[in-house]
Amino acid sequence: MKAAIWTAYGTPDVLQVQEVDKPIPKDNEVLIRIAASTVTAGDSRMRRCDVPSGFWLPSRLAFGLFKPRKTITGMDFSGEVVAVGKGVSLFKTGDRVFGSTGMALGTNAEYTCIAENKSIINIPNSISHTDAVALIFGGITALHFLTGRIKQGSKVLINGASGSVGSAAVQLAKSFGAEITGICSGGNRDLVLSLGADKVIDYTKNEFANDVVVYDVILDAVGNLSYAGCKKSLSKSGILILINAGLGTIISSLFNRQVICGVAVESKERLHEILRLYESKQLMPVIDKTYPLEKIAEAHRHVDTGHKKGNVVITTE
Repeated sequence: MKAAIWTAYGTPDVLQVQEVDKPIPKDNEVLIRIAASTVTAGDSRMRRCDVPSGFWLPSRLAFGLFKPRKTITGMDFSGEVVAVGKGVSLFKTGDRVFGSTGMALGTNAEYTCIAENKSIINIPNSISHTDAVALIFGGITALHFLTGRIKQGSKVLINGASGSVGSAAVQLAKSFGAEITGICSGGNRDLVLSLGADKVIDYTKNEFANDVVVYDVILDAVGNLSYAGCKKSLSKSGILILINAGLGTIISSLFNRQVICGVAVESKERLHEILRLYESKQLMPVIDKTYPLEKIAEAHRHVDTGHKKGNVVITTE
């Protein structure tokens, strides 16, 4: 099968599409023929983790100190079950499924294996594989950080409102009854408003900190905000959610009740909730560009610009 291979950290040039052995499902595993996967901001940061940053050491410890331990990139997938291992009872050949392999990676390929008890569920025929896979990264992240933290009428500021996480967060916050301000470039204003934002701040022209508005929740999906810079914009009980925080910020957040950091963990329950929100039209996929697997490096270069709208999808069909 064809797969996107990385054997070193660095620029998109470390990625190559190669022929490798197709995996064989072990006991309790299913073999998925992948129709669509993604390149997320998280994939980009992971690939670049030779660049000194707050996540340099944690990334190296998680994925390989000197080089990546898992050689096939990608976390999210949508496709079809084509074989099942011994003991599998939740899925059968022909099932349409989507999910995430998490830190096991391996989805920027034509096939992957995943245990049936991991983050994988059936999807209906009414959703395309490209739409399905575009819901996962942003949807799981937004659900993880916003569920239970927004009330009807809460004032919410979302930095990076046009990205994968931001576009999902705007829609989710809207479903919770929030009053939403999105930060993005002027060119993405109409998109963010169409997703449910009540107001848009063009970061190229205005600084939200200069505004007199106080927010109950500030979600930073970009990674360029800090508690010091946001403190005066937070209500007395407000919280700052830093999705791309470095290790130092994560540690300091343990001593500051107004700062939330961490990692969104994938699960079947989250996938079911994403699918429910999609079917009720409360969460719709936003896709910027779609690339064939052979152009995985080009897809990473686009993500590296920091200006993608929603999601970048990789297709293998």
